[in-house]
Amino acid sequence: MYDIIGKRKYTYLFSALLMLISIGSLAIFGLKLGIDFVGGTLLEVQSSNAKDLSRQALCQKISPKICTESFIVQESEDNKVIIRYKQSNESENQEVLAAIRLADPEMEILRTDFIGARVSEQLKSNTITAILLSIAVILIYIAFAFRRISFPVSSWSYGFSAIVALVHDVLIVLGFFAVFGHFFDVEIGIPFIAALLTILGYSINDTIVVYDRVRENILRTKNLSKFPQLLNQSLNETLARSMNTSLTVVVVLVAMIIWGSPSLLWFSVALLIGVLAGTYSSIFVATALVVTIYNYKKRKGLLRE
Repeated sequence: MYDIIGKRKYTYLFSALLMLISIGSLAIFGLKLGIDFVGGTLLEVQSSNAKDLSRQALCQKISPKICTESFIVQESEDNKVIIRYKQSNESENQEVLAAIRLADPEMEILRTDFIGARVSEQLKSNTITAILLSIAVILIYIAFAFRRISFPVSSWSYGFSAIVALVHDVLIVLGFFAVFGHFFDVEIGIPFIAALLTILGYSINDTIVVYDRVRENILRTKNLSKFPQLLNQSLNETLARSMNTSLTVVVVLVAMIIWGSPSLLWFSVALLIGVLAGTYSSIFVATALVVTIYNYKKRKGLLRE
């Protein structure tokens, strides 16, 4: 049996290091927000020669007001080109379209998306609300579902530990994408938020599997004097299942990253990082925090009988 709980100081240190690096990345680089959150225009065109639609070529034909740092040209497969810029009024859009047609008269417009500033602000607000509401519902659900084992620590302790693990996972993903945004111009859009919510669901599911085994073992035994050892036993009993489940998901995500559509690349990367972080936190953070709370309450004489 692996002494996972006994090594929690080292896993806490590793998690703290990852979180500090993530916070540092966010503070230094920030997140590169896409037009979903800052407003603007997205054009996807089919070009006869993508080189004619390079950023440099287009910027020679449009005004400097449009061709700022936010003017991004990305080449995709089959000579498809995605052009993003912050402006969304008709005159400036026509100027960009005229420059595209001048560079490549045979181009074909595949998609045009316009998002105003007011809509983007509402999306930001809705995104934050959705994430916070998800976390709150998860906390309440765990506290209610594990109310039968409100001893020696309360069911809220399990919920709190699970939420800390979720924050750990989300923060690590955000830190990675702050780096990706700075070095690879990866923008944060609605697909990324969908990935974050998926990660929340996956991570909490993995944690609940462990907690459920803890509940079974607590209800089965009458001696809770060795509570940390019981939690360590529960972790070992679910370890193989957690690792195997995560491995199958990782294999699929790696396949999507290598052979999937370019439009799903960073969505898949976000999921991959989140699944790895979620698997780690479910094993080494969420349950270990319950033991830490137990030891604290034991020292303070606050344990429930």
